[in-house]
Order: sequence, then structure tokens, then C-alpha cells
Amino acid sequence: MMRILIAGVGNVLRGDDGFGIEALRVLQQKIDIPGVEFFESGIAGISLVQRLMDGFDALIIVDALDQGGAPGQVYVLQPELESLGNNANNNTVDLHQADPQGVLRLASALKALPNHVWIVGCQAVGCDDLGAPLSEPVAYAVPIAADRVRVIVENLIAAPTCYVTG
Repeated sequence: MMRILIAGVGNVLRGDDGFGIEALRVLQQKIDIPGVEFFESGIAGISLVQRLMDGFDALIIVDALDQGGAPGQVYVLQPELESLGNNANNNTVDLHQADPQGVLRLASALKALPNHVWIVGCQAVGCDDLGAPLSEPVAYAVPIAADRVRVIVENLIAAPTCYVTG
């Protein structure tokens, strides 16, 4: 059975930064598949890395992003895992922050990074407004992002597994 970790990243007390957590809550209601686990990492990147050390086949991070797009635009990104390993020792990682690239670099350095990784993100409007709810475009994007994650999970589960014996 494939083990998939869906991680919601962010801070629900800081406006659009709570996007990943809100999307994770929706996903927990939509996905009930054996082997799929949900993890709310908040803003502490080290907790996500520690969770990855339990061994997973795939990781889907859901987070607010700044890609320069329209507010509420949903992105599905697949990081280049090979380049993470090359840069793992050259870049400092702040263990208190959950920047997806930093978390992935550290997990790669610790040999805890799954073979399949996606970042499903949303273009944030504002992540610094203490106590503010999600902005309207970001709130609208939550179910869209949840649906994108659901499709990724279904495709992973449906993919044939190839075993090599030697």
C-alpha cells in the first residue's frame, strides 16, 4: 500500500497564510483512502521533516505562495528533487519556518524525502494581517486546490506498481 502524506502549511492567524491549513481541513473531509495521512505542520518546518522520517512514498504540500500571479490562482508544482540534494549542504535552513524548499532540502539531506513530491499552492493576497480571515480570492481557491490534491492522490493510487527482483 502506498503511503501518501498531505501536509497543510501556514498560520491561520495571519490572513492568507492560513490557506494550507484550511485546504487540509477540506481534504480531511473529502479523502478517506487507506495509506493517505494528513499533517498540519503550521509554520514549523522541522515538524514536517520529522514526520517525513516515518517513511512515505509521496508528499503533497499545500501552502500559500507568491508566484506573482493573480490573487487566488492555484498552482501545482513538482520540485526538481535531484537539485534539492545537490543544494542541501550549501543552503542554511531555518528550522522554525516551513518554507517548502527549505523543508524539502532538509528532508533530502536526511534521506527522508519521498520519491514523489508536489506543492499545491495558492497566490496569496496578504499574509501579514494578524487575525484576518482568508481574502475572498484565496477562500474561493480552497476547494479548487483540494480538488487538485484529490486528483493527484487518485492518480498515485491508480498507478501500477512495478517491482524489480534481483
